[in-house]
This record gives sequence, C-alpha cells and structure tokens, in this order.
Amino acid sequence: MRLAEMFERVVGAGAPIRFRAYDGSTAGDPDSEFGLVVRGPAALNYLAQSPGPLGLTRAYVAGHLDVEGDMYAVLRAMADTALSDGTTVSPGELVRIAKGIGWVKFVNRLPPPPQEVRGSRMSYLGTRHSKNRDAEAIHHHYDVSNAFYELVLGDSMTYTCAVYPTPEATLEQAQFHKYELVSRKLGLAEGMRLLDVGCGWGGMVMHAAREHGVKALGVTLSKEQAEWAQKRIAQEGLGDLAEVRHMDYRDVADGEYDRISSLGLTEHIGAKNVPGYFASLHAKLKPGGRLLNHAITRPRNDLPPFKRNGVINRYVFPDGELEGPGWLQTRMNDAGFEIRHQENLREHYALTLRHWSANLDRNWDAAVREVGEGTARVWRLYIAGCVLGFEQNVVQLHQILGVKLDGTDARMPLRPDFEPSPR
Repeated sequence: MRLAEMFERVVGAGAPIRFRAYDGSTAGDPDSEFGLVVRGPAALNYLAQSPGPLGLTRAYVAGHLDVEGDMYAVLRAMADTALSDGTTVSPGELVRIAKGIGWVKFVNRLPPPPQEVRGSRMSYLGTRHSKNRDAEAIHHHYDVSNAFYELVLGDSMTYTCAVYPTPEATLEQAQFHKYELVSRKLGLAEGMRLLDVGCGWGGMVMHAAREHGVKALGVTLSKEQAEWAQKRIAQEGLGDLAEVRHMDYRDVADGEYDRISSLGLTEHIGAKNVPGYFASLHAKLKPGGRLLNHAITRPRNDLPPFKRNGVINRYVFPDGELEGPGWLQTRMNDAGFEIRHQENLREHYALTLRHWSANLDRNWDAAVREVGEGTARVWRLYIAGCVLGFEQNVVQLHQILGVKLDGTDARMPLRPDFEPSPR
C-alpha cells in the first residue's frame, strides 16, 4: 500500500489539502495552497503508537511530518477529519494499513521528542500543584528563552490576551489597551498598592506604575522573567514604584494591597486549589479592595474533567487545567468576593494569537537559532491550534472583577466606566 492510499483511507479522498510522502505517492487536492509531507517512516511509528493528535504532534515536532503553507489554514482544513478531533483509526483498519506498507514501520517504538514532558518526570517532583512541581511546570514553559519570547510577543513582552479597540489595532496598541482596561476596572489611582500575581515579564506592573502612579509588586515563578522585568523596570526609570520578584504568590504577605490583578495565572492553579487561591487573594486585600481575574476558560461548566495527558499538557502547559467561567465565578464569590463585572474576550484572544503567529513566522530563522527547531515547531503548532480553539469556541477568555467589601460598601461607581479611549 502506498502512503497516499493510507492518507485517503484516514481522512477521505476529497481532503482539501495536498499530501506527499517519501515513497513518492501523492493525494488530496493538488491545487491546494497548503499540504502535509511525510518525510520518513518514523512518522508512521509515531502515528501507530498514538493514533490521533498526539502521534501527529510527535511526528511534526520531530521533523518527520511537515506542513507546507500556513499552519492555521492546514489545521482549519483538517478540523472535520477523523484525526483532528481525536477519533482513532479502528484496529482492523490499522492492521490492513500495516500489512499494506510493512509491519516494521509500525512495531518499532520510538521515544517521544525531547520537548515532551513525561508524567513520570513531573511525578518525581511531587503532587500536582505542590510548590516544587508548579515551579518546574512554569520553568518548562516560561524559561524557554527571553530572546525567543521577544521574537514572538513583540515589544510589549506580554503573554496574555490583548484587547483590541478596533480590528485594525496593532498588537502593541491592543496590549496597552488591555492593561488600561484592567487598570480602569481596578480603579487604580496614585498612591495605591497593586499586587500582580503571575506577573510574567512585568507588563502590568510597569503600566500601573508609569500610567497611574501606583506602587506595584509583581511575583512570578520564572526566574528568567523576573530578571528580565527588573532590567526593564530599571531602564524605564520605574524602580521607585515597580518591582518584580521571583517568588510564589502564596508566600506574599496578607492584608497589604489595595488592588490585585491576576492575568493568566488561574490556568496553572488546578481545580482543587482554586478555592484556596481565591481565599489567599482575598486575604491579601484591604477592605474595599478589588481583584481582577483574567483567565482562559472552558465554554461550559458541565464538561468532562479536563484531559490531563493531552498534547497541551505534554508539550506546552504541564499540569495546566481549565474550568468554566461560572464555576470560577462561584469559587471567587464563595471566597468572599462580591462579583461586580465579567466579560468574555474570546475573539480578542484569537486576534492576539494571530499576531503572535505572524511574529513567529516572520522571525522563524532567528527563533530556530535561539531554541532549536523542535521547540520552535511546538510553538508554531500550539499557537495556530489555539487560534482555531478560540475561534471555534473550544476555549474562552474571561475577566471577572470582584470586590472585598468594606462592611457593605463596595466603593464602586454606580455604572461601569471602564472602557479606555482608543490610543
């Protein structure tokens, strides 16, 4: 059996992409602008070991499977095929395919690419979301290389959803708009103290200090992020107001802050720890203080438990977990916060990811030199897949604003006045 025949059996003869294999066979639409290329037998080993998204990811990251053209376009074209939604090839079909192209290509087991995080490695560090294991999970994802993140994220070095005042806004304009939206929801004013948990490279901390005269502390489990942020703070002359520390948010003293922002940390907390997370943030606020929680969410609260061994957990966010917005809001409320506002920014994250994808494609050679082709491939696939996820409502992005009441006083305006003017 030629590999093109295998491709047609799996995805159908009318697949809207080109297919080419190392055995010289071709299939699909020859006029398509994008396609799949099987470069060697090892791709078949990965697919035989793990039929579906995991096998395809391993083959692509290892360089045995290639994508020609725009990665997002290929994923979108494949979205309705059997492999794209996790459906596996039946055992009988797998036997017929194996007999047709040779058993040896299927039975030789290959180790996963080195970019894959194995469960045994994480288990060695302790239970899920213990401090040591959380530190390793953050190190895996965020300590890739500051130079690499500069190539992908752009000048703002902001790795959270931007907010686009118009569809034509640049990435930098949209990230500024996001920080200003968060600042207005929090009601930041000169002289306040802000805690930004999971602060990344310090974007929110520096915005609060520069634009609002707030004394801001950011904390992150990534040592590389903290070092980069402190250098940028010094360069901008914000050292009197802004600081980023390499530490766990759980170790920050309680009861000291007027406002707290959490932009992209909740995804790393774990469902069982979310109640304690919100309780801890509540304890760190003064009466009348506000929390803005910004997190990727699932579109519903009644979906099956989050898949812990999927591609994202293995290659991108070890131990990451997503919950529904209503579930998160309830836990936030139960921790003592009065919920004052929430919104879904799903479409904004799709736009953000498109800009990151364009940055990576434009800087591809430099990215490969910085982190190696395998890691760059992980990011290319991950970002394009996330664009599709947000567009198709597989995932969402919610901002939830809560207040720690001062008695019964929420210290909130009668009507929201959050939205900043476009800049």
